[in-house]
Amino acid sequence: MGLTEADVERAAADLVAAEQSRKQIGLLTRRHPALDMDGAYAIQKAFAKAKLAEGRKVIGWKIGLTSKAMQDALKIDIPDSGVLFDDMLFQNGATVPAGRFIQPRIEAEIAFVMKAPLAGDDVTRDQVLAATDYVCPSLEILDTRIQRADPETGQSRKVFDTIADNAANAGLVLGAEKHDPGSTDLRWTGAIVMRNGSVEETGLGAGVLNDPVESVVWLARRMAGYGQTIEAGQVILSGSFIRPVECPSGSEFHADFGPFGSVSCSFA
Repeated sequence: MGLTEADVERAAADLVAAEQSRKQIGLLTRRHPALDMDGAYAIQKAFAKAKLAEGRKVIGWKIGLTSKAMQDALKIDIPDSGVLFDDMLFQNGATVPAGRFIQPRIEAEIAFVMKAPLAGDDVTRDQVLAATDYVCPSLEILDTRIQRADPETGQSRKVFDTIADNAANAGLVLGAEKHDPGSTDLRWTGAIVMRNGSVEETGLGAGVLNDPVESVVWLARRMAGYGQTIEAGQVILSGSFIRPVECPSGSEFHADFGPFGSVSCSFA
């Protein structure tokens, strides 16, 4: 993977410090030009281990880079994933305290809440549906503990930086409405996302690998390769069907999913 164990531990420690201080670190791909996907996930795993040592608990997983537009932008042809922790969950309608995040952005997604574990490199769509308790509207709050671009060279952050940075995950908000995924056409489930009453983005679930259920299939199979399992009770953010929207102080967000429900939050 091009990194030593010491490299991995140092990178993870720097990410933890960045989160705590709200001060970004430089690109890991500039520090380690040989950084690859295995190395990035190794850093993410070490970052998660440090969070668990702080007393955090894993509540689920996020899937990113599920749209063709985002994959093309980062020159990658597969999604990525990150870990959701208990301190990331905000109540529907909550106000995020000022200074909680560094450069927050928001995305609209369909969340899966699991009632049974899901594991194996041969997981099927039907197995995902059978293991899902319900689906609901959600917002994902993104943040980056790594600079988006290097100030000296102008080099942009690469996908390996994002993966190492826990797939840029920082928070989530779940809507109150619950739906049976087997009787809901998630490809046609979408949202109108408004900031301070003005429409910022719209999108459909089909933007997520043509079907958000297939996104969860991908996650279960990828996790199998790393010896991981989706557990009962966990939340899976299946991927955004809109571009990330910036969240400056004073922003109020409302995602209207129509008959599927709604979800909102604001930033102090």
